[in-house]
Amino acid sequence: MNAVVTILGSGTSHGVPMIGCTCAVCQSADPRDRRSRPSIHINVDGGPSILVDTSTDLRQQALANRIARVDAILFTHSHADHVMGLDDVRRFNVMQGGAIPAYADERTAADLRRTFSYIFNPPSEKSGGIPRIDLTTVAGRFNIGSAGIQPVPLFHGKRPILGYRLGTFAYLTDCNRLPDETWPLLEGLDILVLDALRHRPHPTHFTVAEALTVVERVRPRHTYLTHICHDLPHGATNAWLPQGVELAYDGLVVPIDAGDASTSAEALVDKWR
Repeated sequence: MNAVVTILGSGTSHGVPMIGCTCAVCQSADPRDRRSRPSIHINVDGGPSILVDTSTDLRQQALANRIARVDAILFTHSHADHVMGLDDVRRFNVMQGGAIPAYADERTAADLRRTFSYIFNPPSEKSGGIPRIDLTTVAGRFNIGSAGIQPVPLFHGKRPILGYRLGTFAYLTDCNRLPDETWPLLEGLDILVLDALRHRPHPTHFTVAEALTVVERVRPRHTYLTHICHDLPHGATNAWLPQGVELAYDGLVVPIDAGDASTSAEALVDKWR
């Protein structure tokens, strides 16, 4: 099953350029150095259209990439840069004439219900200004139409969060450690999008060197590094990265094999061993 992934945002919670910064990357004329908050869009042939996270910059990302439909939303976790665009989903509700299913782990779902209480505990009077979201807590592998979704456990500092795998593609943002149970879920990957904040150590994100260690173990055909801060100029960083690894950038489009909804994660792992 063919699909296309669009990197909507490849930057950190600050975005690049950062407010008030005059460094070379923040002042760069290279459009690939302009990084909005992290999110991707997955468009499966024949549907569904899946949004991963509702970043702070969702409205501009949707306009820039001409996204006119969202059939489902996958949340990785509830930090502001990943959820604060949720209100913009109401435009998709209007265009599609209905609520949109969303999926999150237990903590993220609870955070969303509290932070956006006006969505999940609306007043008795109805208003067109309130997004309509059907939120489901993820307990394991699930399907969205023809797409089989495998949650991938990650650690963002000490906090457990989720990445996601579809077929031979995986999206692992905002992480600095992979638990033992995650490695088998990453076997046989073709395309990996992986957190790599900067060179200097960080308590909740992989450095570039740490991300490359993950790449060496997983051995995908190609890796795109994301959640990038202003320490990494696009052109200069790509010039020394190993073959098959490069920085992602806003607007990057990558074709993927999204697999088959009828194929279990266990069967996929056995197939690729």
